[in-house]
Amino acid sequence: MTAMLRTAGLGKTWGAFAANSDISLSFAPGARHALIGPNGAGKTTFINLLTGALPPSAGRIWLGGQDITALPQHARVRLGMTRTFQINTLFPGLTVLESVVLAVAERTGAARIWAHTVASQTALVDEAMAVLAMLRLDADADVETRQLPYGKQRLLEMALALATRPSILLLDEPAAGIPTGESAELFAVIAGLPRDITIVFIEHDMDLVFRFAERITVLVAGRVLTEGTPAEIAADPRVREVYLGEAAHD
Repeated sequence: MTAMLRTAGLGKTWGAFAANSDISLSFAPGARHALIGPNGAGKTTFINLLTGALPPSAGRIWLGGQDITALPQHARVRLGMTRTFQINTLFPGLTVLESVVLAVAERTGAARIWAHTVASQTALVDEAMAVLAMLRLDADADVETRQLPYGKQRLLEMALALATRPSILLLDEPAAGIPTGESAELFAVIAGLPRDITIVFIEHDMDLVFRFAERITVLVAGRVLTEGTPAEIAADPRVREVYLGEAAHD
């Protein structure tokens, strides 16, 4: 089976500092794959390389069978790769529905709809409402973004990403800043996304990682330490030593 996303020898250096070194990973279609590691392990740098936010110093990236190493960010989005950030980037003065309609319009090339009323754009509104329903945000469609609880703002950011119709969704600490109870709900929604979307996520909450990931890659000092199922990662003495701690999952 062709990998949805694959890297070979991927690296990023600034002078003598290597943020990522020789990362060769493969993400299967429909994967729920977590990237974990201590602070400074190079996780966000790796995501930035995947999305084109940073150019690699070495290595290659393939999306499906296409080499995307030299493609700019917007071209990768058009090919189906979308990301969210540690700090959300939303439109505080727009309603939830308006925000997602704008994202749908941007994807379809109908961004000029803002010369008209949102309500008149039936197809765009219908698609936006379907995205909101997928994330359990449809009841908040008419709420201004600034009035949403932070957990729902993170869901709205995900809705904007889904409006691009991604084949692969990269989530950089989606539960950051969310209370524990709400973060579990957030990941339950993520887990329920369609299987035609491959999900790669960075997360520090190990309970969430072991509950929702199907495969886990551990990065340490910019390199891959190991990869495996949650059970394999929890039992790996190297992981227990450098990251989880001896007491973890005893």
